[in-house]
Amino acid sequence: MWSWNVLGVALWVGAIVYLVFIVQNIRRRRLKMIIQRQHKFEWGNFLISLLEVASFCLLAGWLLAVSLFDDPNLTDTSRITSSVTYKPLVLQPSASQSYYVQVKSTKNRDLSQQYIFYPKGKKYTVPSYLATVSYEKDPINVTASALPFSRKELKKEDSRYQQAYVAIYTAKYKNTAANGIGLHAGRWAKRFYLIRVPESSFIDKESK
Repeated sequence: MWSWNVLGVALWVGAIVYLVFIVQNIRRRRLKMIIQRQHKFEWGNFLISLLEVASFCLLAGWLLAVSLFDDPNLTDTSRITSSVTYKPLVLQPSASQSYYVQVKSTKNRDLSQQYIFYPKGKKYTVPSYLATVSYEKDPINVTASALPFSRKELKKEDSRYQQAYVAIYTAKYKNTAANGIGLHAGRWAKRFYLIRVPESSFIDKESK
């Protein structure tokens, strides 16, 4: 399948070729200045070299920015396509209580957490920065409100699965030239898990 990522690859190859050209060009002009004109320094030669290096730094900086630091608006339909899938949670038995989601926390300075849950019997382990647990009347809590979840659809799934399901939001870069420049065309932009449980008693908390 054709991917616009070839445009990004071509730009990076072009940047590398340009860097090689700059190095060789600076070396050739310097040797010519020393051998033919017997000068150790020339302002004109220095300014040309400075311009070449500055232009390469601008090009490389722009390519790095669009490749590594791209942060698209998830509601921008010209760049992003998104979907939400719903999977029912399976109740897990334990010695103390049955639960739909288990929260594993660490007591180090990072205060990291992992959410463990079982949609259709398959185990999922997700870091807390990619998920949230909702058990209030409103399925969209503060964390989930940052993503374009549909409250109407979540309410429908509440009735369908008795408030025990996971809503998986996925956003994908469209295969366009604009996305291809940063090598993002056709790749995942975001995945987030909204874990819905009837109430907090169905959350098993475990600390390390």
